[in-house]
Amino acid sequence: MNKFRILFLAAISSISLSAQQKENKANVFELQNPDYKISPQTGMTKQHWKDAALYLLEGAFSYIHKLDDPMQFPKQEGKSYPSNPNQVPTEKLEGLCRTLFIASPLLKENPDLVINNIKVADYYRYQIAKLADPQSPTYIEPRAKNAGPNQKLVEFGALSLSLLTNADVLWKPLPQNQKDDLAKIMISYGDGPTVDSNWKFFNIFVLSFFKEQGYTVNEKLLVEYLEKSLKHYRGNGWYNDSPAFDYYSMWAFQMYGNIWSEFFGKKYYPEIAAKFMSNFSDLKNNYPYLFSKDGEMIMWGRSISYRIGAVVPFPLMGFQNDPDINYGWMRRIASGVIKQFLTHPDFMKDNVPTLGFYGEFEPAVQNYSCRGSVYWMGKIFMGLLVPDNNTFWTAKENNGDWDTTFKKDEVYNKYQGDSQILITDYPNIGASEVRAWCHEKVKDDWQKFRSTENYNRLSYNSAFLWQADGQNGEVAMNYVVKNNKEQWEAFRLFTFKKFENGIYYRNVVLETDENIKFSLADIPLANGILRVDKNNSDKAVSMRLGHYALPKLDKEIVTTKKNIAGHEVTIIDNGKYQLAMIPLLGWDKTEVVKAKGLHPQSNESAVINVLSDTKSNKTKIYATLMLWKKSGENWKKEELLPVKIVDQENDVVTIQFINDGSKKLIDFDK
Repeated sequence: MNKFRILFLAAISSISLSAQQKENKANVFELQNPDYKISPQTGMTKQHWKDAALYLLEGAFSYIHKLDDPMQFPKQEGKSYPSNPNQVPTEKLEGLCRTLFIASPLLKENPDLVINNIKVADYYRYQIAKLADPQSPTYIEPRAKNAGPNQKLVEFGALSLSLLTNADVLWKPLPQNQKDDLAKIMISYGDGPTVDSNWKFFNIFVLSFFKEQGYTVNEKLLVEYLEKSLKHYRGNGWYNDSPAFDYYSMWAFQMYGNIWSEFFGKKYYPEIAAKFMSNFSDLKNNYPYLFSKDGEMIMWGRSISYRIGAVVPFPLMGFQNDPDINYGWMRRIASGVIKQFLTHPDFMKDNVPTLGFYGEFEPAVQNYSCRGSVYWMGKIFMGLLVPDNNTFWTAKENNGDWDTTFKKDEVYNKYQGDSQILITDYPNIGASEVRAWCHEKVKDDWQKFRSTENYNRLSYNSAFLWQADGQNGEVAMNYVVKNNKEQWEAFRLFTFKKFENGIYYRNVVLETDENIKFSLADIPLANGILRVDKNNSDKAVSMRLGHYALPKLDKEIVTTKKNIAGHEVTIIDNGKYQLAMIPLLGWDKTEVVKAKGLHPQSNESAVINVLSDTKSNKTKIYATLMLWKKSGENWKKEELLPVKIVDQENDVVTIQFINDGSKKLIDFDK
């Protein structure tokens, strides 16, 4: 009987899963009449961008049946808010202001747009006015005199951005008394304290919009926040978001600076606007390389549920009409990222994008997000403000340097200078990779995201999404060390040292034990990474190092082991990619670790770990090859063992490359 029941439940589960998969596939964005003449890689034109915007907006409006219905969506289980009734008005405000990023550019072209039998412009004007109505359940009270910055400032900044770029449809039709009431409330937030980060732009947009509309605003504070925002700039297109570098510290700052300059700054503060636009010009030589050949973004940093928002700088380049920009490549990347997510069957649930990367993924969610937060991604559609005849839309799509400059069996590094970011491109698999800042203690990380896997991986790769750490020591692309509580603790307190001769040097200390410390050296290779790391700890250390992880896809992950020149080679293959790990020095053991619930692409995954238990407090060198190939390709001996260690003396390790005999010195002392 029990056996029958188990089989019955398994069958029901299988049917349910199959039905869910069919439902998801039926709900993905489909390209209608793709144009492979102008867009040979993606088939997407400006019209398809509008179609994508409408697809997202129709999902949101499936919850709107009358003007009074708020933009409120099903809560995703987990740490996202609301967790109490007091947070509901802010949740509704987020849904309203963020879906407007999608609606506003569409309404600018078609003010009579109707979705779900609702006139979209009427809906937003009605809901915006209700924010200032004390009798409305969505009423937002003015900022208290001594109140600090909060989420309402963020959303009013977002609302002001849409109003600034489309006042004719969203603002001008409102009665004067409603305008004045809204101005009083919104300015109370804009003319107030902020957070020392990209948040200053929320104050900037509120104050700028109402100045444009003839209201008296605190211009001294406006200029102060503009000048402080410029001080976040670190060169090569990168701003620092106090303290982090991530996608958001690039695209948010750059988008805000560009939109503010184009729609306000050039008229009122031309010198400040010129500085923002000069900084914006720098990104064309750097930011495109952070995306894969197929136009896919890396899973990296906080707020990754904003996804396609990351590519908004590319269409905004159209405002520059810069002859040095390869606009066909820029559109190829931007359209590629749109397709990366909107065509993925796990992207939407309940007609709303999930909090996660492809589908729901709790380790990547921040506690400041609600379900409507995902519509921050709608900022990509600010690119629709770029005119139809602009080169961004008319240039023929191409793969840029992936086709014209990058060569097979080579690796390309772009060091980003003062930001200390390293971008690496791998032509053999068409993947991009990044190494960047992480130095946040768990005990100081009150929001619980800057000390996590969102930042603390040794590197992040477009082909291999980061896997969360497991309680039993399962780790991908980082070290975990057994701490004094007998728990596996990941490295997160990294200090950058230098990038020299193709080697990225960092030091790292274990948060809970400063006597456990390492010197790290990453050497990107054509087919992977060579790690040469020095254990400087003055005590015995039990530790594990993980390769990237592979999700289980259509078939089981296959493990292969072989021996080459006395070195054990472990390979895992999921039918799409192969990962190989070869310990060269220092390690005791290699394991393939299966995991459940830790990977963003699949419930089941596998990762190769190497293990060591040091028996003394002497320094020791650990060298590890972490390689990859596409599935189905054979490994040559020289690909699995492309280097050998020919000398090791104190703090200097000499590496020789098999193919040409060249050498690199890894010097931890300098």
